[in-house]
Amino acid sequence: MERRKILVQLDTDAQPSVFDSVVAVDSHVDQLFRHANITPENVVGLVHGAIFTRGSEELHYTALFLGGSDVVAAERVFEVVKKTFFGPMRVSVMFDPNGANTTAAAAVLAAGKHVPLAGATATVLAATGPVGQRAVRLLAREGATVRVASRTLDRAQAVVDAVRSRVPDAKLQAIATSDDDSTAASLDGASVVIAAGAAGKTLVTEPVLKAASALRVAIDLNAVPPAGIMGVGVMDKAKSLGSLTVYGAIGVGGTKMKIHKQAIRSLFEANNRLLDAEELYEIGRGV
Repeated sequence: MERRKILVQLDTDAQPSVFDSVVAVDSHVDQLFRHANITPENVVGLVHGAIFTRGSEELHYTALFLGGSDVVAAERVFEVVKKTFFGPMRVSVMFDPNGANTTAAAAVLAAGKHVPLAGATATVLAATGPVGQRAVRLLAREGATVRVASRTLDRAQAVVDAVRSRVPDAKLQAIATSDDDSTAASLDGASVVIAAGAAGKTLVTEPVLKAASALRVAIDLNAVPPAGIMGVGVMDKAKSLGSLTVYGAIGVGGTKMKIHKQAIRSLFEANNRLLDAEELYEIGRGV
């Protein structure tokens, strides 16, 4: 008898994400187990429960999803989960707290539809946030020169250092963007900009956007008014503004959702998959 596919949702928040639960159900898992308040200290027992209840030939019918609104907290849990596995005693894991990995993957894939990323110059605004950091990583792996922008230079440099530890040959430049002039400078000569700022925070004004003559793709991942990039609508999807193609948050959301669902389905194909930003990006190529 074929085993039922069980997804164990581990969330660092006080309540497991309804969004992630709905997507799991829509991805056709047979059973969804939801756990909240997950920490590095209490996750080991839950992992043991996942790996010791089925024979090694059936472990691919169980998988873990790590989520939560605090990406740093979820990263600490993820490290413990990976260390808890040993030999064949492991299950596949999808890591997507706050949708950071799937969102970044969808944004970079959207940019790549219009601009060859290898050799391109791309600016990531608010690059110190979870989505921004992952967008920088993915762009760097594609061979782009990435301007890593933050309000303060030291925070931008911290992201540069963190990404270089994972992508040693990354071409990165830390930039401080605190006003229109510095933002305009960060866009000068860039063909791609991804704005990954906090909800309701405008990062690029319309005059700055219009002056960025080299830009070919502008992606705003802020779904809450006012726009992160003024002139880009939240629903825009490959909308042409002259020589510029723009995407809003919901415009890239369709691809994000496809990646999320396909990734969950892929967890049950083997028991040794660890789906982080790079793996989810590769899944996105095929959706």
